[in-house]
Amino acid sequence: MDKLANARKGYPAHAACYRSFLVPLLLSSVAAFAAPLPTAKEVITALSLKQDQVAKLDGGDVIALELGEATQKELAMGLAIYLPSPPAKLVAYFKSGKLATIDPDIIAQGQVRPDPVADDFKGFGYTFKQSDEARDLLNAKAGDRFNLSSAEIQGLALLKKKLASADKAALVAAASQHYREILLQRWQAYHKEGLAGIAPYARDGAEASPAKELQTATASSKLFESYFPDLYKAWLNHPNKLPSGVEEQFYWLNRKVEDRPTAILSHRILQTSDTGSVILARQFYVGHSYNSSQLIVGCLPYRNGSIIFYGHRTSTDQVAGMGSSLKHSIGRDQMKGEMTKNLMRLRSSIQSY
Repeated sequence: MDKLANARKGYPAHAACYRSFLVPLLLSSVAAFAAPLPTAKEVITALSLKQDQVAKLDGGDVIALELGEATQKELAMGLAIYLPSPPAKLVAYFKSGKLATIDPDIIAQGQVRPDPVADDFKGFGYTFKQSDEARDLLNAKAGDRFNLSSAEIQGLALLKKKLASADKAALVAAASQHYREILLQRWQAYHKEGLAGIAPYARDGAEASPAKELQTATASSKLFESYFPDLYKAWLNHPNKLPSGVEEQFYWLNRKVEDRPTAILSHRILQTSDTGSVILARQFYVGHSYNSSQLIVGCLPYRNGSIIFYGHRTSTDQVAGMGSSLKHSIGRDQMKGEMTKNLMRLRSSIQSY
């Protein structure tokens, strides 16, 4: 029983990271398709869905899609849901901003400008009541309390010395500003070099590489690669030029994860129109609790409405090592539960829209 309880510890963060994609993910303007979308029936066939699964989908149930996990650290989950609303209505709903009510854990969010400065990330900062978190940041060491590179940890240690006689308010302000500078530097490195620019996280005796994790997550998306080879290559090799008609956005989030403020940097590209959409999103920096995450969303016409397909891959050190099989099983179940609840909320909200 203790083993099961220990394995469950921390999993809400992995399941709930899905919601940090969902809220800002589809709040985007409409762009023309660079390539024709597959039909929903083609995707259903490619996913090898059985007749009973299709029947459940037609009946309004959320169905699970099998996604193989490529590494010991990866949690992968796919879901599909039929919504009795055409893609045009879904696009209008997504643009209305109503998705913001689905994730109450988002404290602040914003789009990153093409040429940002550290203050553009001011929505991420510690409050006076979070002074312990700010102090922990200044005391950061290699480990899983914070996701930081060795150089970032050294920079925080130098700042700590400068703040030796600072009061609590000054410490909180300085730690917040320094973290915003870290976010800016990480965004700049990723924007310039793509996955190769993502600094690894220092761990006790090892490193975690979100760059390799995201590369693996993309390489595992064979269906996406087969239908959208040009988009796939551009996504894998960012900052290569995107196909014509594809829209790109960068966001920052301040989100409560495991009752802690969490800085997240996200990159999204999309093709969308009144007849459907395909959206890719990756969290290339996450402040703690998990390492990286990637989501692929397809919204396609089906019967008298639409099918939404989701493929979500999250990488976390917490499911690796001893008991990995049990940890993965629990993690997938909790991720599925969280994703299903959010899809059901989405359906209810769209029906009343």
